[in-house]
Amino acid sequence: MSGFISGRSKRLTAERFVFALVMCAVITVLVAIAALMVGVGMDRGGRHLELLGMDALTGGTFESKILAVRMPRVLAALLVGGALAGAGCALQALLRNPLAEPFTLGISSGSSLAAVIAIRVGVESSFGGIGVGAAALLGAMTSLLIIWRLAQVGRQLPPATLILAGVTLSMFCSAASVLIQYTSDFTEVSRMLRWMLGGLDSMQLSTVKYAAAPILIGLFLLALYGRSLNALAAGPDVAASLGVRVGRTTTVVFFLASLLVGAAIAVAGPIGFVGLIVPHALRAILGPDHRLLIPASVFGGAVLLTICDTLARTVTAPAPLPTGAVTALLGGPFFVLILVGQKKRAAMWGR
Repeated sequence: MSGFISGRSKRLTAERFVFALVMCAVITVLVAIAALMVGVGMDRGGRHLELLGMDALTGGTFESKILAVRMPRVLAALLVGGALAGAGCALQALLRNPLAEPFTLGISSGSSLAAVIAIRVGVESSFGGIGVGAAALLGAMTSLLIIWRLAQVGRQLPPATLILAGVTLSMFCSAASVLIQYTSDFTEVSRMLRWMLGGLDSMQLSTVKYAAAPILIGLFLLALYGRSLNALAAGPDVAASLGVRVGRTTTVVFFLASLLVGAAIAVAGPIGFVGLIVPHALRAILGPDHRLLIPASVFGGAVLLTICDTLARTVTAPAPLPTGAVTALLGGPFFVLILVGQKKRAAMWGR
């Protein structure tokens, strides 16, 4: 655990804070513009990789390709990636575990189960993707309440019981999802599997608009707890001695992180590993101070998911990959690297 809280202990000055966030913002803007310029075009020879010039930002090309098709996907990737990475960063501090991420606690499984049920009962046929997204958000909030009740010990939410409650709920929801798929017809199963892989296909600006407010507000409120998360990362006793109200802070941060995950899943489905990769990588670069790490993770998650989505829609064109499959391909090896690093640190401390 000491390897998690030590990190690179540079003192966070105002100049370093501003410089780091400005650099993160600049990189995010450049990646977003590049993603708008990259796509798949059509000519007599079929589909091909298309790189637009800056002149495409005006005129008919902007209206038909960038604004109507690529802009919604890029904006959605920025929002969803930022939400998942910000929530993952907070949960890693809360649970004092670098392997923690939004999907560790069963919230995604509960959300997926709700979406599967919605597809099974015909909500998608009646209300479209918005109905499934609303069901997924409701499932995330319901999972939050169940996990909170299972893990609560008095007024505290011990990290060990949180993880245990999350794993238990995740196993149950996964089994229930499989059972529902088994009793569904081929068309319904195809829709369920496509949604559960996670992706940004057929994204619309209206969907992004509805998701923007809760995600941006949630991220802003979460960033306000950076100083408290610094104390909690050192342990509840240390946090309490520094004046942090451990029980209240744990509950609020867990609720905000769950809300962000639920909103992200409602937009794009369950996309994993963003909340694991980004905070862990940035902690090694920027240090463990969550006053900087949380907003930097938001930018980092936005960049990572935008790149992954761009790869998903171009690498195997004309048949796009699910964005969640691309993040999983990156996240699997990264998870193994973290485990190996943890084992090496444990062996060193055991000597």
